[in-house]
Amino acid sequence: MSRRISPRLPSWLPIDPYIMALIGTVALAALLPASGAAAETVGGVSTGAVALLFFLYGARLSTREAMDGLRHWRLHLTVLAATFVIFPLLGLAAGGLVPFVLTPQLYGGLLFLCLVPSTIQSSIAFTSMARGNVAAAICAGSFSSLAGIVLTPLLAALLLGQSAGGFSGDALLKIVLQLLVPFLAGQSLRRWVGGFLTRHKKFLGYVDRGAILLVVYTAFSEGMTAGIWHQVTPARLGALLGVEAVLLAVMLALTWYGPKRLGFGRADRIAIQFAGSKKSLAAGLPMASVLFGAQASLAVLPLMLFHQMQLMVCAVIAKRRAAQVSPVTSRPVEHAPGRGPQEVEDGHPDADAALQGQAVSRAGRAPDKIAE
Repeated sequence: MSRRISPRLPSWLPIDPYIMALIGTVALAALLPASGAAAETVGGVSTGAVALLFFLYGARLSTREAMDGLRHWRLHLTVLAATFVIFPLLGLAAGGLVPFVLTPQLYGGLLFLCLVPSTIQSSIAFTSMARGNVAAAICAGSFSSLAGIVLTPLLAALLLGQSAGGFSGDALLKIVLQLLVPFLAGQSLRRWVGGFLTRHKKFLGYVDRGAILLVVYTAFSEGMTAGIWHQVTPARLGALLGVEAVLLAVMLALTWYGPKRLGFGRADRIAIQFAGSKKSLAAGLPMASVLFGAQASLAVLPLMLFHQMQLMVCAVIAKRRAAQVSPVTSRPVEHAPGRGPQEVEDGHPDADAALQGQAVSRAGRAPDKIAE
């Protein structure tokens, strides 16, 4: 029997504590930016942290589980098309808003946001809450993350040009050494380190998030010392939020009604909507630090804002989808003991223990956790 926990915040407002930590890190960089020798040291540590992150991503991502999902290839191709085709096309269309609504720097960050892979953990969580196909969400998120290791840097180099390093040999070498090589090393060593990572996944989750906070501090410190934040006004930030709200609304609509026209059932449509409309903060932040260098602070700002927006909106949608299953109560119906989703405080997607249990019960196998 599930235990009901009295929320401290409105259930439709899932404030992510990690977002608060990111905001605090940005404030620290604004007040005490690293400069001079300290900046070089922090930059070197940040480079190592990015390599560590992608090593851990590779070591955790089970390619066997991803391959097991190939039988549902139409669903996975639909999610990949939403993530790496429709999102980038919408990002390119938003170029018409420059310079009247968005500055070129903010637009570069918005376009980069459209190139980032989908999430795994929160896609699974929301799919489970909405009574969707959790197994498909696991595989779709895994495929997207795996494809994003290669597609995101290449698309960024192609669409963002010199602001993301272009096609220069040095830029491509940096991508290979800092992103692809550590990821492949993690995959190759998974047989030996996978058990250790599973036993210590909670501690390593803090390592993941701490490394990302370091990347954010480094990027925003460089932005402060370069004076680029003087280019951003409150009006521009408000405009950016409005554009991102429209982008999210369009993608949520396309990933819900489009699959219906393609003949997918309700459970599959739920998985497609939550996996195809979301972007991974954990994958995007370190990639931006490699691709944008000193301009990374403005490049990651749209992604950070979009991340919290997608959590809040998708939490509302997931609860409504679940409520539609039961005509009697607005609360999601409960399955037999030990089989169905549990009520989690605030409906928050990062309550990992409960939500991992939901995914196991629905998919038959626990997904490898990748920080988002």
